[in-house]
This record gives sequence, structure tokens and C-alpha cells, in this order.
Amino acid sequence: MSREVHVRICEDPGVRFPRVTRLVIAFSNRREARKVLAVLPKRFAKYGLTLHPGKTRLVDFRRPPRPSPPQDGPPRTFEFLGFTHYWARSRRGHWAVTRKTAPSRFSRATRSLTQWCRRNRHQKVGWQHRLLVQKLRGHYGYYGITGNGRALERFWEAAKRIWRTWLGRRSDRPMTWARFVRLMQRYPLPKPVVVHSAWRVAKP
Repeated sequence: MSREVHVRICEDPGVRFPRVTRLVIAFSNRREARKVLAVLPKRFAKYGLTLHPGKTRLVDFRRPPRPSPPQDGPPRTFEFLGFTHYWARSRRGHWAVTRKTAPSRFSRATRSLTQWCRRNRHQKVGWQHRLLVQKLRGHYGYYGITGNGRALERFWEAAKRIWRTWLGRRSDRPMTWARFVRLMQRYPLPKPVVVHSAWRVAKP
């Protein structure tokens, strides 16, 4: 972009935007980003579309300087589709954009799991286990991306603690960790797995 800002939208006959479309546009120049942000609402309005005023914003997501001095403050981040995007060093020491489960989504997932275990604590253990396995695999299926291994491990550990807590409230007999470990040997919860790998090459 140099003199003018051109924002093109697919205008083929019969093409429709979904009711809610989430879009991220990255720029290397702040001035160009501001120009597009000013033009975009007008361009969308031409087709009867609007931008959500509370979710449309300009985010400073520049790569940290090299080297990154401690006085730079906290790293720049933004949340999108349940992930926190942030800059981090790769194993080779290069800066790379990394994603992890957003704190609000992690809290919501553990809270939902707690409520489910509380409501179904008197169901048969095998029945609970079967559905918990489905819930964890569903969580891994969405959040199991490269770089998010720690958050997946935390959710797995949280799921075990939550299940043990509510199994222990089924009766007066306490659910000690030793007893829970024996139960887990028969009813193991699936360990975290990276479903969407940035390095895994799909076979033809």
C-alpha cells in the first residue's frame, strides 16, 4: 500500500458472509493499519455489513526488540478464538508467534467440568469415565495445537483433581490419592495430545 488504501471484498454473485466472521489483518506499518481501520467500516456498510464496535481494534503486536531488555514491560499479547497470541523464543532462539489457551477459556472449561462432575457424581464410575474421555478429547481437539502443551497438561491435571474431588463425595469413604491412582489404572483419562501440529507434514 502506498498512496491509496484498497479494501476488496469478494463480490461474486451468490457469495455471502457468515453472520459472524472473525478476521485478523496484520500490518508491518502502523499508518497503513490505521488507514484500513478507517476505510473498512465504510466498505462493509456498502454491502450491509457492520463491524462489532467492541471487538474491532488496533493491537500493537510488534516483535520485541533484540535483545529484549527487562524494562520493556510485559510482552504484547491479544486473544482470538480462545487463544492468547504472544511472542516467544523458539528452541533455536528465534522470535515466533505462539498460542496458548486464553485464561478465560481455561477457567470456563474447568468450571464446566466441575459442574458436570458435581451433577453426575452418583452415576456409575464407568459411565462417568466414558463421558469424561469424550470431554477431554474434545478439549484436545480444539486446543491441541503446537506450543500449547503446558495448558493441555494443566487441564489434564485439573480434570483428575476435579474428578477425584467429586468421587470422594459419593460416600463417607474418602477418595485418597492412593485409591484414586488405582482407579485411574482401570479408568485412565487420556493424556494431552497435539492434534494440530505446525510441524507435522500431511502424507499424500
